[in-house]
Amino acid sequence: MQHAELMAWRKALRTDLLARRQAVPEEQLHAWRLAMDRHLLYGFPGLARGVVAFCWPIRNEYDARHLMRRLRERGATAALPVVIAPKTPLVFREWHPGVEMALGKLDIPYPAAGAELVPDTVLLPMNGFDRQGYRLGYGGGFFDRTLESLAARKPLVIGVSFELAAIDTIHPQPWDIPMDYVVTERGVYRRNDSRRDDGKLEFLGVPSDAKGSSLSSPVCYADEIAPGYFGEEPAGG
Repeated sequence: MQHAELMAWRKALRTDLLARRQAVPEEQLHAWRLAMDRHLLYGFPGLARGVVAFCWPIRNEYDARHLMRRLRERGATAALPVVIAPKTPLVFREWHPGVEMALGKLDIPYPAAGAELVPDTVLLPMNGFDRQGYRLGYGGGFFDRTLESLAARKPLVIGVSFELAAIDTIHPQPWDIPMDYVVTERGVYRRNDSRRDDGKLEFLGVPSDAKGSSLSSPVCYADEIAPGYFGEEPAGG
């Protein structure tokens, strides 16, 4: 597939996957989010011991903010990506409620100031993901450039999305970087080989402590959080 043809194909696929996700009812998204919060809390206990980068949710993406609240309570540092310039790697700045926010690309809030952090883990939203763990994003290439720039201190990359985003292949190119893990409402997947051509996603199942609906330490629900907790209003908004 030629480059122009591939880009057109990915654009059409992205449009279709976004439409499918944005058609999901709010109550279904909520249930999926709770399941994914559990999988991440119990499947990756090390998240509470480092810098965890996540993305402010848009267009019915998995909302990691609730999970980040729990991780911060356990000792993690939360960070959000910031676009510095076109076609350059992202930087990450610490986020917590009360941080001054500004609006960036796609009207996504980001910390307006603060020291740059290097994440230990990145929770990376995906519009689509294939059987080799490659991600279909929004087409800007920001995260591929960013992960490449962090190769000397590569963070653990966990793709987060819903099962409806699973596809056979994105026809990965040399610049595409696969996820180390993928978490959906179904459970946890791991890329079982680091070699770019041979790696495939292996379904690991549901973390054992997350089975069932009862939790010894429940994840927080949206209606338990005071309005404005996440800093929804950017500076001047």
